[in-house]
Amino acid sequence: MAVGDGTNQTIVTELILLGFGDLQHLDMVLFLLFLVIYTFTMVGNILIIALVVLNPNLHTPMYFFLGNLSCLETFYTSTILPKLLVIFLTGEKAISIPGCIAQFYFFAALVVTECGLLAMMSYDRYTAICKPLHYSTLMNMKACLSMASGSWINGFLAMSVMMYLMTRLTFCGPNEIDHFFCDLTPVARISCSETQKFELMGFIFSTIFTLPPFLLTLTSYTFIIIAILRIPSATGRKKAFSTCSSHLLVVTIYYGTLITVYVLPNTENMQKLNKVFSFFTPS
Repeated sequence: MAVGDGTNQTIVTELILLGFGDLQHLDMVLFLLFLVIYTFTMVGNILIIALVVLNPNLHTPMYFFLGNLSCLETFYTSTILPKLLVIFLTGEKAISIPGCIAQFYFFAALVVTECGLLAMMSYDRYTAICKPLHYSTLMNMKACLSMASGSWINGFLAMSVMMYLMTRLTFCGPNEIDHFFCDLTPVARISCSETQKFELMGFIFSTIFTLPPFLLTLTSYTFIIIAILRIPSATGRKKAFSTCSSHLLVVTIYYGTLITVYVLPNTENMQKLNKVFSFFTPS
């Protein structure tokens, strides 16, 4: 929808999410596929949260952070997939500009939050393997609560600035977003405002709030691998590695996806591939 503003410009009041436009003939198949994914994701993560809360044996730092990740995953999935399911089922691709801004805000805030949580989990594994005698002191419940709450607050406060800057954008030309949700670059691309400052701030914020957690995670696992290699017995090395292998896999997939989507050159072929990779962010 578009309305006049009293000048020659026509102000756009809603945007169109093209989604997987070249696969419209598979809309019903994709609807069923993503409905199953959404259902299993929600049920699985809610069960994990319930188990962590209700089982006293799981009241440990590792499972505490796992519960936070499951909570984050439910929010992330509910930010993206319901609208995508509506697109597949009804063909209704329009989204209001406030709705688009809100979707971007929650998505970006959750990405930053997950970077922090993954860094805290890597520090937890580093402490458990490299400083086992100090583990209970360094990773007490007060410290875990501070780390987790800091990650959540940091993510949502930081992205409040980007949300404000996005509200300053105007849309008066093409209103089609070549994506299935409102991400920074696709939205900036169709704005008729000057977006250089907006995109520069996006780059600065992404660097500030994702690079340090990434470096902390990388440093932690460097020390973890060194410590594991120093264990004399093969059984001991295997046991130590098993405590962090699943987290290492999640970290690799997560940051690999971020680099693929947001760092590699944004060619036409990469734009199509990025839609697929975006499903793994957060992971």
